[in-house]
Formats: sequence, C-alpha cells, structure tokens
Amino acid sequence: MENKNIALVVGATGITGNNLAQELISQGWKTYGLSKNPNNTIENLVPIKADLLNVESLENALKDISPTHIYFTTWMKNDTEEENIRINSALVRNLLSVLSSKKSVKHVALVTGLKHYLGPFEAYAKEGKLPETPVREEHPRLPLPNFYYAQEDEVYKASERDGFTWSIHRPHTVIGYAVGNLMNIASTLAVYASICKETGRKFIWPGSYEQWNGISDVTDARVLAKQLVWASTTESAKNKAFNITNGDIFRWKWLWYRLADYFGIEAVGFENTIKPLEKEMQNDQEIWKNISQKYGLKEENLYRLSSAWHTDLDLGRPLEVMCDMANSRSLGFAEYQNTEKSFINVFEKLKAEKLIPFKTL
Repeated sequence: MENKNIALVVGATGITGNNLAQELISQGWKTYGLSKNPNNTIENLVPIKADLLNVESLENALKDISPTHIYFTTWMKNDTEEENIRINSALVRNLLSVLSSKKSVKHVALVTGLKHYLGPFEAYAKEGKLPETPVREEHPRLPLPNFYYAQEDEVYKASERDGFTWSIHRPHTVIGYAVGNLMNIASTLAVYASICKETGRKFIWPGSYEQWNGISDVTDARVLAKQLVWASTTESAKNKAFNITNGDIFRWKWLWYRLADYFGIEAVGFENTIKPLEKEMQNDQEIWKNISQKYGLKEENLYRLSSAWHTDLDLGRPLEVMCDMANSRSLGFAEYQNTEKSFINVFEKLKAEKLIPFKTL
C-alpha cells in the first residue's frame, strides 16, 4: 500500500538529514531533501535547491510541493549568539511561512541538541554553575540567549497558526556518515587516527578531565532518524520534546583506547591539561594531501572531512554529560545502538568510500 506521507527534510546533506532521508525512503515515504547545495547521492531522494534566508527562493522551490511532514535538521553558525538567534529563527520562520498557505503540513519535527540544557558553546561554565545531569526534558530554559529556544518558539507559533503537531529532538553528539558536515566527531577522529597511523604520532586525548573520566553517551544518526519518524507518526508522542541517545553509556577513558585499537595506534589519555585537537591538527593539511594521494582517496581537503574545533567543544566540556531517555522510552520507543559499533560503522563506511586509508591493523 502506498505511503501517503510526503516528507521534506531540511538540511538533507548533513549527518542527521542524510540518515533521516534514507530512513524515510526505506519506509516508503515520498521524500524531498532541501538544501542550499543539494546532494544527489541518496537513491530516491528528490533534491530541492533553496536558500532558507530567501523567501522568494523558497516560494519558487516549493511551489509544486505540499509536504505533510517537515523535518528541520539544519542550522547556521554565526559569530555571536544574538546573530545565531536572528539567523536560525529566520530559517524556521521563513520555511513555515511559505508553506502556511498550502495547509498540507501535519507535523513539524525540529532537531536541536544539548545546548538546550548547557547553554551556548561559550557559556557552559561562564556563571560558575554547571547544569544538572542527567539532563531531562523538563529542565527549565536557562536565563541565557539560546538560538534553540528561538527556533522552538517559531515552531510553536506556526503550530498555533496552522494547526500542525510538533516534536523537538535533542541528541547528544551525533555519530554518523556525512561528508562536508561541519560537526562530525566520527570522521574527525577517523582522519586524526589515520594521520597518527601514517606518521607514527600518538592518538592524544584532546578533551577535559571531566569528559575523560565521566559518564557519557552519544547519538547514532540512524537512531535519531528512527525517533524522528516515530514521533511524527505516533499520536502519544505529538507535541513533546525528546532527548535521544544510543541507550548505552560509557566513559571516554575506555572508548578512546578501543578506537585507537581499531586503527592499530597508540593512545594517550588525559595528562594534566586539555590538548586541543584543533591545535594538534593545525599543520596537517599537507600531510593529509599526501596520504590522500598515496592511498587514492577521494578528498584531499582535510577540512571537508574533519572539524577539530567542534570535537574540541564536545570533548572539552568541564562536566560529565548524559541524557535521561525516559520520555520516549515510556511511550514505547525502544531503539538501541552500541556506541563503539556506531563509530566503527562510520569508519568502515569512510574506508569503503575511499575517504580514509583502507589499511588499519
């Protein structure tokens, strides 16, 4: 029987959007992928080129499309949080305004993240008062500027105006395959490990004492994709916010050595101070170019595959962070993914796609 649902994945080229589009298509949905620079690598995904900051561009791109479900998986990084708020609320507002007159939208799902609980990147510990963990969906908003709140508010306002239901999804660090994504810890660590392997360097932990020793969790993009579809099609899950992680917990002081073992390199744990990966890799472009040429890899640009600055932000937090999953678990969402396998799945995919060297051990 044909699925009558029509999905519009906003940000289809990112880790979350890419995996979500594949999940929707596998479930028989007609799926459109909206992005500024569309990617045609997903079979049966209909790409739409549009600029979310340009209403006329959106109107032209969407004039013949009447989606039933919107999945908003993108944001734009700006220099200040005030600018983040201005730009990222406009992305949501513009799209929902353009679609408003069609009266086709039944549900809007918005992906945000743990900055909802921790505050903007630069404010994790600014007040000297760290957030309470595990983070829970009912935790109140922080008294700090936060573009996630602004995006949520745009969804709430449009929901009241147009009558659709909504869901908010707050993953921890997202693990998944995507190239050219600006926030990709798995491919960043794969590239770093490959450089260590080739040059004989040690795989040095870049983060904080608290992250090294504390309990953590992460979110496989495939698990997030399944929760997005589940929440948008399950009546009891409508109009709710959900944390989303793999369902297991770990300490980096265990996982770091496991990842090093996969590549056959020597790991170094936390030693007295944070050692930022961005600084460690700042002169590695030429090394990566040589590695790419030696192994016949597809991407010579180190910065298309790695985002050391974002990995530093994730691993440098001055507190342990984990998420409570009770909201969706209590409603029947039971997906689980082993975290070590999440990373290895991405590594294997990067090798298969000739993006990192295929020789490990």
